[in-house]
Amino acid sequence: MDETVDPNINKKARFTHLDEFKWQEVRRQQHGDRTASVREKWMEFSDKYLSLYAEWDPGMVVRPHGHNSHHVVFVIAGDMMCGDIHCPAGTHIALDRGDTFGPFIAGPDGVKLFEVMMGDPRSFPANREEYEKLLAEKGIEPLPNPPIDMPDWLKDTRNN
Repeated sequence: MDETVDPNINKKARFTHLDEFKWQEVRRQQHGDRTASVREKWMEFSDKYLSLYAEWDPGMVVRPHGHNSHHVVFVIAGDMMCGDIHCPAGTHIALDRGDTFGPFIAGPDGVKLFEVMMGDPRSFPANREEYEKLLAEKGIEPLPNPPIDMPDWLKDTRNN
């Protein structure tokens, strides 16, 4: 096998498997007598991009938001709503840096996603009033964000 590396590329391809990564619960809500969460496995996290696999519990609601980077979302299984758009398995969503989308509502079987954010992956809220009204209508109580293992070079801004 040829181990030659293009001098314009700094590293060789990196191969990993989903089973090598731990789950991080990144969002949590109280839905009546049950807790709903978003869990993610961060497969590659650098200053260039974040690639992750996510599972959302049924009915999980994620606020309208944008990202400080370009962002791609691919629905692997289950379904969700993004605003008024139904997103079944196979749906690809592309969002340019600074644009916003949502709110998101996971379907009755939850949803599994593959996401890539190219640059700073942190999000910022959009339309807080719409989100708070939606939660109130559904009787959902937002819970404090669970602690996560952010890289040392990036501040956790989920509570902003």
